[in-house]
Amino acid sequence: GDITDSRVPTNALFIAPFLWTLITAVKSDAELVAYPPVFWPETWHWENFAIAWTKHPFNIFLQNSVIIVILSTIGQLFSSSLVAYGFARFRFPGRDAIFILLLATMMIPWDVKMIPLYMEFNYLGWINTLKPLIVPAWFGEAFFVFLLRQYIMTIPMEIDEAARMDGANAWQIYWRIHLPLMAPALVLVGTFHFMNAWNDYLGPLIYLNDQSTYTLPLGLALFKGLHEVDYISIAAITVIL
Repeated sequence: GDITDSRVPTNALFIAPFLWTLITAVKSDAELVAYPPVFWPETWHWENFAIAWTKHPFNIFLQNSVIIVILSTIGQLFSSSLVAYGFARFRFPGRDAIFILLLATMMIPWDVKMIPLYMEFNYLGWINTLKPLIVPAWFGEAFFVFLLRQYIMTIPMEIDEAARMDGANAWQIYWRIHLPLMAPALVLVGTFHFMNAWNDYLGPLIYLNDQSTYTLPLGLALFKGLHEVDYISIAAITVIL
């Protein structure tokens, strides 16, 4: 009984921001700026959700975000697991040094890579397209490679040896044995990347210039004007997403 009671305040703390956002989304303009603040609106304006969604082309923003998230997540899972398999199961000169070098790239902050990446994508003609937000994921990420490599190393080598005795090559061992066995780790990697790609604001802000290529975070930022902020619309779209 004591454990259950102690969890109630903690759960309330997690739910409170969502409830406040929902209540803000259904307020009227007058109730939003009222002082003292109005917590419970007199009339719930559910039409605020439809109004907010149609103020900007959020159907296009949603489509772009879904395309980016799905394609980049698939690429991240495939490339990171394949590289991790190579580091975990193959022996080649300089393997450990290369792996350490790969991990060292995690220490490079985004601020340092931002301008070189923009110059590279601009040279390739990818600016104002979704490619800069999708293609890099198909080349793996150091943290995910490390995570999956450590997971593969927990799998007994005897499984690989038995597969080779049955005539399986390296690709078949990866595709038919290790990939299914990595399912729990792949779910974790996919969840991390999905959330990062879905919530990414700085990347799209740098690479995308036209509203036809905007993602949902950029579309949400359109409600912030130079002189005013449409808090009700921001709350409504936040609840939807």
